[in-house]
Amino acid sequence: MNSSIKAIRRNAMQALKPPADMALADWIEANIFLPQTASAMPGKMKLWNYQRGICDVIDDPGIERITVLKSARIGYTALLNGVIASFVANSPCPMLAVQPTADDARDWSVEIEQLFEASPVLRGLLSDEADESGRSTMLNRRFPGGSIKYVAAKSPRNLRRHTAKILIMDEIDGFEVSQEGDPIELATMRTLTFRDRKIIAGSTPVFDYGPATRLFDQSDKRIYEVPCPECQEFSEIRWANIEWPEGEPDKAAWNCPNCGCVIEERHKARMVQQGRWRATAPEVTGHAGFRINALVSPHHNARWGKLAAEFIKAKRSPDTLQAFTNLTLGEPWKTEGDDLSESDLFQRREAFSLAALPPEVLWLTAGIDVQDDRLEVVVMGHSEAELFVLDHRVFWGPVDGEAVWLDLDSLLGETFQHPHGGTMKIDAACIDSGDGGHTEIVHGFTRSRFGRRVVSIKGAHGFSRAFLQRSGSKSPLWLVGVDAVKSQLFQRLARGKGVRFSNALEAVYFEQLTSERRVMRYVRGRPEVRFERAVGKKAETLDATVYAWAARQLIGQKIEMREAELASVTVLKKAPRVVRSKWLNGN
Repeated sequence: MNSSIKAIRRNAMQALKPPADMALADWIEANIFLPQTASAMPGKMKLWNYQRGICDVIDDPGIERITVLKSARIGYTALLNGVIASFVANSPCPMLAVQPTADDARDWSVEIEQLFEASPVLRGLLSDEADESGRSTMLNRRFPGGSIKYVAAKSPRNLRRHTAKILIMDEIDGFEVSQEGDPIELATMRTLTFRDRKIIAGSTPVFDYGPATRLFDQSDKRIYEVPCPECQEFSEIRWANIEWPEGEPDKAAWNCPNCGCVIEERHKARMVQQGRWRATAPEVTGHAGFRINALVSPHHNARWGKLAAEFIKAKRSPDTLQAFTNLTLGEPWKTEGDDLSESDLFQRREAFSLAALPPEVLWLTAGIDVQDDRLEVVVMGHSEAELFVLDHRVFWGPVDGEAVWLDLDSLLGETFQHPHGGTMKIDAACIDSGDGGHTEIVHGFTRSRFGRRVVSIKGAHGFSRAFLQRSGSKSPLWLVGVDAVKSQLFQRLARGKGVRFSNALEAVYFEQLTSERRVMRYVRGRPEVRFERAVGKKAETLDATVYAWAARQLIGQKIEMREAELASVTVLKKAPRVVRSKWLNGN
């Protein structure tokens, strides 16, 4: 038998050899190599103890569902990639990987490709074939005995087309319910034909009513506990127990809730390595839930001192504090009641205006709500962390005429004196084009003014949307995440911090600002939060305020540069009272 035949036989027998009987965590550490594009420390993957605990549950045939309520900086994405690789190499089957958007799904596909290329045992396992039409199959990879499909939750029809034994859903708090149903339920339905299915769902939580929080509440609610070096009692590290001397966040330490001892950062790595998962609802079977935060992460950028410094900066504003709560602590943002009193807000007015700007204001923006017979304009000032509602104006006249647009253009061109000596104009403006058939009229006004950051917008619902994003690379239309902006706005108003009002504002502004409230409704048995308007009330100033805040996203100037600009003394030129015509002078 010649050598080539021997090689073919050897390879064939190797392919028939069953996979090694190894625990998932051990297999990942033995075979997965992190590429340079995915890690600051490329090379063989090393799991932390809390990651191994999640792997052990995935190995358990008695556990069907796994939910992970997590923060950033804990290595969850890398762990998921290792789990996918293990199933491809050792237990091939149909797999479905779901991300919030198509871009997210595509990025995940690229990450997996890079991981397989960097790991010798995985290299070449995924096919590079094309489908029947010849198109790339980057989102639909096949391998001997199975396949993996990357799907966007925003495309629920795609979820109906696939069947999977392994379902992995990432960042589920970013999934949006459509008219076709809940993407989590739609994806889960695709696994019903498999008795030994696995459903893995994880997310950084956003709000306390989000899907990640609800799924965790249905699980056995495991928390990761570490032993105190002093008393040896196990406790979960929570933010309430992190403390530091005033003005010295780099000295942050953990106060053990059992013995009260202050544990320094240098003990953290050993504590985490000796930690354990404990189920707080052990009566629940078949559904393992994990809650983990960045306080136990061994990452250098997750040191307690660094997190304390991030908190000091984040607490200046409710929206940055929410990001810290979600991304660092892995906790949902607690929603508060939104029954705002217009009279209470009216009483908060302060002695400033466009004519007498507060020194903290760095930029000016405008939000314009378009009605058939008028334009409603709100002018807002922005400091590093606060909003200043400076003025509300109404330009009366039919919107298909010229007068109201000339009035608006005049306002956008006005110059205002800043207390530090410089001058300001309105730096950006968002004009609503989504209602009443005014789209082309608004586009006609904004198209030539895009260089001045004047854009056409349309409101888009969904609490996980960005404040402002372009609807397409060549489209003149921008989308405002109205639910997300209103949610942040109402939270600031309810707390009495972060939004300040000019005494130039009249009562009608506050009446319309408080015309909506956030409510929870059950739709098809699932809680859904929405904003509803009080019967008989108008909401023009609320909408214009939302657009004015969204317009801030169009400004990318650094704070230091802006402060320097405003400190340069400029004398405003007064417009001449009489403009003499050259034609009348015979020129």
